Amino acid sequence: MKKSKKAMLGLSAPPEFSFRQCTKAHIVIDGTYFSNDLCLVLYQDNDIKYTQLYRFSTGEYYSEIKEDLENLDRLGVQIESITCDGHKPTLEAIREVYPGITIQRCLVHVHRMANIWLRQKPKTQASIELKEIVGYLPLIKTHNDRRKWIRMFSRWNDQHSQFANERMYNRLYNRWWYKHKLLRRATTMIKQAIPDLFHYLDNPLTPRSTNSLESFFGHLKDTLSMHRDLSYQNRKAFILWYLHLKNSRR
Repeated sequence: MKKSKKAMLGLSAPPEFSFRQCTKAHIVIDGTYFSNDLCLVLYQDNDIKYTQLYRFSTGEYYSEIKEDLENLDRLGVQIESITCDGHKPTLEAIREVYPGITIQRCLVHVHRMANIWLRQKPKTQASIELKEIVGYLPLIKTHNDRRKWIRMFSRWNDQHSQFANERMYNRLYNRWWYKHKLLRRATTMIKQAIPDLFHYLDNPLTPRSTNSLESFFGHLKDTLSMHRDLSYQNRKAFILWYLHLKNSRR
């Protein structure tokens, strides 16, 4: 079926994006990728489920995220906390623009990535034990839960850190490699995340994960998939209309 002239006109003239001034906003930042290297980065106010800002790019870059956060500040969006997946450029940009702000690392992301690196059926005792400890992360609801979990991880680290950091020499490449690199990767991520992993316990308005945006992205992609023949520019316009219509319901 051919597209109507009215539909094509709408895609050629996407709506102007608007924002809402607010205080003590709890922002969720995440990016998603489409074909042809199109990346959409969203800044959503979790309190009102409103997308305050968006960016089309080819990736999640420090300079662009820094500029976006500075623009949010200029527009009068006063941020109390930011929840993100811990992508390094995102963290650096947040700390540059908002030094001292509450950064909540996405607990679901840490849980998911650790399980991927530890694998479904880990082979070593250290990996088996760490996978069990990681499994308790989604169950942490109180400060007492947090203290118990950190004690478990600390005991594990005291017992297995030497094993996790064990290295071997590779003569082919003339360099040292970590022998258990996936275990070490999971351990390092957890250590780096812990200081910002449980802020949601201090303030229940702080989202503990980016799941709300992941669900948002999933529905957007499902809707967009029904229009696969759209050009690159029309796909971007379609996404803008989607964001506009979602915001207009708030």
